[in-house]
Amino acid sequence: MITIIKNADVYAPEHLGLQHILIAENKIVYVGDILPELNLEHNIVDAEGCIVMPGFIDGHTHITGGGGEAGFSTRVPAVPLSKFTRAGVTTAVGLLGTDDLTRSTESLIAQVYALREEGFSAYCYTGGYHLPATTLTGSVKSDIVFIEPIIGVGELAISDHRSSQPTLNELLKVASEAHVARLMTGKAGMLHLHLGDGERGLSLVREALDSAEIPPRTYNPTHINRQRYLFEEACELAKRGCWVDVTAFETGDVGFEPGEALLRYMQQDLPQDKLTISSDGGGCLPDFHVDGSLKKMDFAESQSMTNIFYELVDDGQAIEKFLPFFTKNVATLMNFHHKGRIKKGADADIIILNKQNRIEHVMAMGHWHVKYKQQIKKGTFE
Repeated sequence: MITIIKNADVYAPEHLGLQHILIAENKIVYVGDILPELNLEHNIVDAEGCIVMPGFIDGHTHITGGGGEAGFSTRVPAVPLSKFTRAGVTTAVGLLGTDDLTRSTESLIAQVYALREEGFSAYCYTGGYHLPATTLTGSVKSDIVFIEPIIGVGELAISDHRSSQPTLNELLKVASEAHVARLMTGKAGMLHLHLGDGERGLSLVREALDSAEIPPRTYNPTHINRQRYLFEEACELAKRGCWVDVTAFETGDVGFEPGEALLRYMQQDLPQDKLTISSDGGGCLPDFHVDGSLKKMDFAESQSMTNIFYELVDDGQAIEKFLPFFTKNVATLMNFHHKGRIKKGADADIIILNKQNRIEHVMAMGHWHVKYKQQIKKGTFE
């Protein structure tokens, strides 16, 4: 269980240049320019000067499956292990969406434990689109405090015809429970907010910031690129201390495509540590008519997020500038202190690219899941 990755062009996510990485069990125990000499049995992987970086963290994925918005037959199955690791995702945070009735917090936690048993890092939110929140113990606060994998509440829907139309007071109550749970546990304790296409946009979050003492980092809006005005509003919230999340889905003419959204954010005088990207993997991507009826539906997966990474690499963008959106920024928001970085003491979640800057190898918690582009570790039912 000792591995040396030598001759690695390390992005940690900051660019460290040519380094060697020593991994023991599931931890990185050394990163440096001197190749370790060991008298113990070990494996050596020669990166041959290719890029080595932290595994991606997908902070918004429907691990039990989403959908159900066009009848019961459209309920998406649970996402298998390989859908994450083949995309370079080594940590995922699961959640419930529109369907927080036939899907439950219990089933979400069970799927977290299932993925963990398969050698993957998984966590989840309590709640879903609607209020009162779907919980395990009866309250958002006690779920976060007493259930280890639960790190926050979400995705609570606002500005969306599928939401429960929460009032300001209802939003503040949920946010305060999440905030107090963070103080008690050291978990992320944030309110992860689904944004729909409604014209009210992020006005409810602005009202919450203006009218109560709850810290801005508690509010974490996602899908901010689905409408251009939403993106601009979200940028202003980032200036106030909120983390904001781009989703790797197609937006058409009304929004900003995810790669464009990341570039627009990077090119502005905005706090670069407050932006993340996620996939919405396992969830449905519905398109509705004005009257609320379904026009068409697609389904998301983690690979869509990885494709945005490839797009930015191919465009010649500096990797150290945008890699934090996929790794370090997410880990900081989630209070995952051992994730999202290549450094001594961090979890051994690692991606090795090939000469074409595509994923060649993926290690999760010290074990190879993908080698030479081949899936060598699969889920139980794959």
